[in-house]
Amino acid sequence: MEEKKGVQRELMLIDGEWKESSDGRFIPVENPAKKGTVIGEVPSATEADVHMAVNAAAKAFETWKKVPARERGKIMLKIADAMEAQCEELTRLLALETGNAIRTQSRPEAVNTVDVFRLYGGFGSELKGETIPLGEQVLCYTRREPLGVVAGIIPWNSPLILGAIKIAMALTAGNTMVLKPATDAPLTVLLMAKICAAHLPKGVLNVITGLGNECGAALARHPMVNKLSLTGSTDSGKNVMLAAADRIVPVTLELGGKSPQVVFPDAFDDQTVQSVINGVRFTRQGQSCTAGSRLFLHASIFDAFISKLVEKVSALKIGDPLDEATDIGTVINRKQFDMVSSYIQNGLGQSGAKLAMGGLPPTEGPLTEGYFLVPTVFTNIKNEWRIAREEIFGPVLVAIPWETEEEVVRMANDSHYGLAGYVYSHDIAKALRTAHGIESGYVQINQGFGVANATPYGGFKQSGIGREFSLEGMLDSYTQRKTVTVNLMY
Repeated sequence: MEEKKGVQRELMLIDGEWKESSDGRFIPVENPAKKGTVIGEVPSATEADVHMAVNAAAKAFETWKKVPARERGKIMLKIADAMEAQCEELTRLLALETGNAIRTQSRPEAVNTVDVFRLYGGFGSELKGETIPLGEQVLCYTRREPLGVVAGIIPWNSPLILGAIKIAMALTAGNTMVLKPATDAPLTVLLMAKICAAHLPKGVLNVITGLGNECGAALARHPMVNKLSLTGSTDSGKNVMLAAADRIVPVTLELGGKSPQVVFPDAFDDQTVQSVINGVRFTRQGQSCTAGSRLFLHASIFDAFISKLVEKVSALKIGDPLDEATDIGTVINRKQFDMVSSYIQNGLGQSGAKLAMGGLPPTEGPLTEGYFLVPTVFTNIKNEWRIAREEIFGPVLVAIPWETEEEVVRMANDSHYGLAGYVYSHDIAKALRTAHGIESGYVQINQGFGVANATPYGGFKQSGIGREFSLEGMLDSYTQRKTVTVNLMY
């Protein structure tokens, strides 16, 4: 298959070598800001390719697990330095293939990725066990041992940071990995893999590209995979759990969300309005599992708050993701564009719902060149309606009024999701009480930032199982504890 002019042809990393798929097929990667424009091609891995990658990882594990944890950590630090030197290259490629704005999203993600490798480089010193006092005649201690071959599957919305988290956690803990990036955003992950491969023994990290129902499914059910880690949709998580159940393989799942933002009347100010906007992830086109897409406003401030929010969001610039002046880029592809549009259409057709801003995407002008959507805010929404219950994964916010604290906590928890939550109040006792009452794995008070490195991150209910982004996550999710007891009087 000949490389097309102007199209970046990339290969997969298997056993330290860069390879095509076994049948020579490639998958195009589109620029979401320019519909139909192919910017790259990646191999479409087959089940045979998956088998080669897993075999390579299994073979490398026998040596890698014996490398002292601190030495593995030092390698992560070297990778961090190398990534920092190529940070701007990673930034531009990430913006190009994901449609995420370079200034507000892609550059911060690339910088944060460097920090992830540095963080886990330091955590290499923390892979230690404990001693248990069973008496002077017995020595009893525990060891943290790696699991083996880890299969990592990541989505397209934040591929660089999510790929880095899985790589750094798994490898620092002594595991080897086969990583599968999303079909729509594999290029930046492959560049990261090149940087990593220059510092790792062959086979320790393998990256395969291809379709989920082909290589993704084959990876999830491979008999030599000892651990499955998925960041993706709840439906994908259910499929991975089914694959793991056959072999009783441990899983870590970070899945979807429909996160509540609760605003008390005493918190109505410009800072809170901006924090709510940050929490919605409008500048990531709403394509975030932690997006606070259900806004619960106290009835006494409802109209005034919405007016101020609309004013601020209207000032954000939508446009070319590679333009430094752009605040909001594009959604990832035609499928996502059509799905989000269908949710907006559903909201427009809901009796009683009011459109405070936005709506269906433009049908003329420069924004029609890509998969651009406009920030959309619905009010007069009921918590049981579809647009208030399902994860839209687009720039759509629904606002719901409330009267009592008990009522708003009940509505916030009336969801099968439980990933994130946000509470705004100057009364810290009230804010903490509400945060403790919200059934989510990650709750912020008086801020709407993304996940902070070193904090345990994961969901309740159908938003996932296990924790990542932290030392605790690495120890619990990527090692297993062994107890050794020695009779000293033998």
